[in-house]
Amino acid sequence: MAAADPVEVAGTGGGRAAPVLAVDVGGTKLAAAVVEPGGRVVAYDRVATPNGEGLDAEGLWRTLQGLLDKVHADAGFPPLGGVGAGCGGPMTWPAAEVSPLNIPAWRGFPLRERLRARYPGLPVRVHNDAVCVAIGEHWRGAGRGRSNLLGMVVSTGVGGGLILGGRLVDGASGNAGHIGHVVVEPSGPPCECGGHGCLEAIARGPGLVAWARAEGWRQGGQDVTGVELASDARRGHPVAVAAMRRAGHAIGVAIASATHLCDLDVVAIGGGVSQAGALLFDPVEEAFRAHAWMAFARKTQIVPAALGQTAGLIGAAALILVQDRYWNAGD
Repeated sequence: MAAADPVEVAGTGGGRAAPVLAVDVGGTKLAAAVVEPGGRVVAYDRVATPNGEGLDAEGLWRTLQGLLDKVHADAGFPPLGGVGAGCGGPMTWPAAEVSPLNIPAWRGFPLRERLRARYPGLPVRVHNDAVCVAIGEHWRGAGRGRSNLLGMVVSTGVGGGLILGGRLVDGASGNAGHIGHVVVEPSGPPCECGGHGCLEAIARGPGLVAWARAEGWRQGGQDVTGVELASDARRGHPVAVAAMRRAGHAIGVAIASATHLCDLDVVAIGGGVSQAGALLFDPVEEAFRAHAWMAFARKTQIVPAALGQTAGLIGAAALILVQDRYWNAGD
């Protein structure tokens, strides 16, 4: 079987293309899907990521197992061709011992090893969740038919993945395209990575909320999110609007640097914060135009991600289904 061929169901004898079980592990949600070889999602479900006090690694793993079982059942228990997963980092790659910054229960958790044990005999591949979003958007979304794409996720964190020459670029440790830690404001706020002024420190949802509250938005003890901040911005709340402009400016500056470095066709932006629409994308475009002066860089298109909540799952499935373009680490 050529590397680009659809994965086949073992033992069928007829070479019938097999669907893939896809997993997306994030700080806010756990999602899973069964994805057909053409990229169509045939079953999907999600649950909030358990993250309370007392939660241990095994408790989180049990929650994920239950979700995977449910999605496989919802699809009618088809024989599977493999398991692809995206997970927040950092992680060792490709071994995928994961330590997501926003999931304290998992530190050095052997996600790929656990999935292999649960689905013996199947290929199992794990990559960064933002990389999977980039893959999904390149294969079946906003970057389809384009050779050079930066896919971005602006949500609880800010991450990215890089496609150059039609293939995923991993880098030395699997972290190529990690635009969230491009410095956009050297004297800016501290970042969880230990630095200052990273894009993630300014534009991630919790950081936006913290900045807005410090400026007088929704004072008090209520628990609020970036979704509510964006909602207030749409209603014209001046602090909420300023927060979105602040995030958009930082994103646009980072994209200008990335386009000069990588000569991109398109940048696709997804994630919860990106759902603010023009409130975010207008200042992104303004800052990009103010900082990208090379003619080749100014041709880059900045667009919303097209696949919505399923982008990371479709990309995770492509680690199996389109392995010649998106998986470079062997089995």
